[in-house]
Amino acid sequence: MTDQVKTNILSLFPVLDSMLTELLSTLTPEEWQAQTVAKRWKVKDVAAHLLDGNLRGLSISRDRFFGEKAENIHSYQDLVAFLNNLNLSWTNAARRLSPQVLIELLTITGKQYSEHLQTLNPFDNAIFSVAWAGQETSPNWFHIAREYTEKFLHQQQIRDAVNKPGIMTKELYYPFLDTLMYALPYTFKNIEAPDGTTVSLIVTTGIGGQWNIIKQTDTWELNREAIATPDAQVTIDPVTAWKLFSKSWSPELVMDKVSIEGNSSLAQQALNMIAVMA
Repeated sequence: MTDQVKTNILSLFPVLDSMLTELLSTLTPEEWQAQTVAKRWKVKDVAAHLLDGNLRGLSISRDRFFGEKAENIHSYQDLVAFLNNLNLSWTNAARRLSPQVLIELLTITGKQYSEHLQTLNPFDNAIFSVAWAGQETSPNWFHIAREYTEKFLHQQQIRDAVNKPGIMTKELYYPFLDTLMYALPYTFKNIEAPDGTTVSLIVTTGIGGQWNIIKQTDTWELNREAIATPDAQVTIDPVTAWKLFSKSWSPELVMDKVSIEGNSSLAQQALNMIAVMA
């Protein structure tokens, strides 16, 4: 993540939160029940999930109250299953809440959570690691960036479902996308290639960018330089990118939406990148 993104991302939380509550306040009863690309969730469920993120973030990070603890977690899949069950139990219970109550609670807790994140030392160890990037320990700045991706992604799911654009801008989308790219080296962790092999992922238009991973001895390293002749290159549009890398669309469904050049096996591996847990 660039130094500028690290510096600015905290200032974007209130922007996203304000745009979310403004959007929700305009929805019709039918739009609250519109299906999103998150197959189990309608718009109201996604809004409830965003509220859960604020409440759990405050409870765990600010108040050090963990509630339901992750027990018998022996693998990444166990952790995903635990989180899915947490999310499902909350969204089921939140169906008892009115849209107006959800909006009011999102307004209150969004402000409190943003204020709490401002108090964290960006280079101290975060309370949770960013597991989808393969990390067992993460700094707070990465945890904060991960929280930003959650807020952006779920608001975009709502906007996509009700056909009300607004946050696919350079200011808001690029930090989301740049954070997701930390999953790219981890996606290639078991891929063998000669040292110096380069794979590039290009997201088109003015809100996208170029990200590369380069094989260095026993690891793949991320950089953002404009590499003209990588060994493999994937070019993808911004909408397909957010849906693919959040597991809403599968690689098989997007093959006609992406351009692949060079080593097709390496390029197709990049399409397997997933930067969400559940």
